[in-house]
Amino acid sequence: MKNRLATRLVAGCGCIAALALGAAAFAADAPAAVEHQSAMWQEHKYSFDFLGFTSTYSCDGLADKLRILLLAAGARPDVKSQAGACASTFGRPDKFARADLTFYTLIPADAAALSGGKQIDGVWHHVAFTAHEPRQLATGDCELVEQFKSTVLPMFATRNVEERTTCIPHQDSGSVIDLKFDALALQTPAPHR
Repeated sequence: MKNRLATRLVAGCGCIAALALGAAAFAADAPAAVEHQSAMWQEHKYSFDFLGFTSTYSCDGLADKLRILLLAAGARPDVKSQAGACASTFGRPDKFARADLTFYTLIPADAAALSGGKQIDGVWHHVAFTAHEPRQLATGDCELVEQFKSTVLPMFATRNVEERTTCIPHQDSGSVIDLKFDALALQTPAPHR
């Protein structure tokens, strides 16, 4: 009788320990608390000239991809991403594809205190660019993501930037898109079609 009671006690303690570990694991996977930041809109105009070895874009195709990246990174929904002056005709790949961008990003209000503009409640969002995140992003866009990170991302208020992107020129296989960061954006980020 004592052996059975001891066995049940040990089994009961094991179940309690397993439940405690499961609860701890669930708490670790729970989303972090939303961090609000008083912010203001800042306008950006930029001519993006794509320079890559692997993929070739038409100018309108480049403009579409950049619009997706801008929205995913937290730009205001009224992004204007238009085909730049290109040598090829509409829809045809161009070795020197270009897009003209006009977009707004949130900057912390303390950084823009002198402008006297309207303050907005911004939120720090976690953003990840990987193959198929956003869904329209493919491995062939690796060099585009690299160039976006170095030329356009500095126009955003970001923190905790982690880049493990590896692009192998002239081939898709072996290339990895892995760019993560927190960006100051609206409470509900714009959909990135």
